[in-house]
Amino acid sequence: MRSRFAPSPTGYLHLGNVWTALLCWLQTRQAEGTLILRIEDIDEQRSKSVFAEAFMADMRRLGLDWDEGPDMGGSYGPYVQSKRYFMYEEALNRLKRDGLIYPCYCNRARLQRISSAPHEGEYHVYDGHCYGLSEESRPEGKSPSLRLHVPDELITYTDSVYGAQSEDLSKECGDFIVRRADGLYAYQLAVSVDDGAMDITHVLRGRDLLESTERQILLRRLLGYENPITYTHVPLLKDSEGRRLSKRQKGLTLRELWDDGVESGQIIGYLLYCGGLIKERRACTAREFLQLVDFTQIGREDLIIDHSPAEVMKTFI
Repeated sequence: MRSRFAPSPTGYLHLGNVWTALLCWLQTRQAEGTLILRIEDIDEQRSKSVFAEAFMADMRRLGLDWDEGPDMGGSYGPYVQSKRYFMYEEALNRLKRDGLIYPCYCNRARLQRISSAPHEGEYHVYDGHCYGLSEESRPEGKSPSLRLHVPDELITYTDSVYGAQSEDLSKECGDFIVRRADGLYAYQLAVSVDDGAMDITHVLRGRDLLESTERQILLRRLLGYENPITYTHVPLLKDSEGRRLSKRQKGLTLRELWDDGVESGQIIGYLLYCGGLIKERRACTAREFLQLVDFTQIGREDLIIDHSPAEVMKTFI
């Protein structure tokens, strides 16, 4: 097993980040696999090196270690996405040579007008407006994004939690962006290259990325990466009002919890208990919980976090 946890350094870690990182660590350590830390900082405007440093310090304080990463190296580096741009450019050049990508000049207003059947408000089916656009029809002085032309075929895989998944990208997604108009590489391209080039065999992440998976499977195949990946998407953590946890919410970051007197073992015990992975309300280190966690007990429903989680965590002793 080669797995990875791949945070975006856009803020301090909150409970939602810890939930997925903890499960990824437990899954890998149970299998005696190799765990990779990868910093996904292609969102250049929001990513800060201070948050990446804080992430590594906070994970160590929780007792979650890794085997390869930006601080310790390894055979598959660099382990920071902003240092891997040359690899993304090589991938784009390969897709260009194969005639699989094309420039798109559609603006946001047009994309909103043609939006069809969005998935949870995030995705729309692109209508292929710019596919086959002649040189004469392309607007001058405007930088295009680059889209991948997707085949008319059903892509399938089986998720360890949510079961059989399938998507016909041509009908349910459409041609999707692999490089933005501002020159930044799209998440779908970067993560596909990274997972392929790093020989990742297992991916555990939040269920919000469930619908991205078929795109990544397609990209890895087109780029010649043959390593199959076992996917485990896990429920999200939400607050008492049903909102997904974010780094902007107060009282839910690790550092705020520690400042409030909560111990690392209480945080870990609370998350595993809320997720139904342990039966006892008690504090313990991740390593002590290692053989107690049963991944077959992961449910599909999102988890609701208490309004004042710190007070509840303090009862885990």
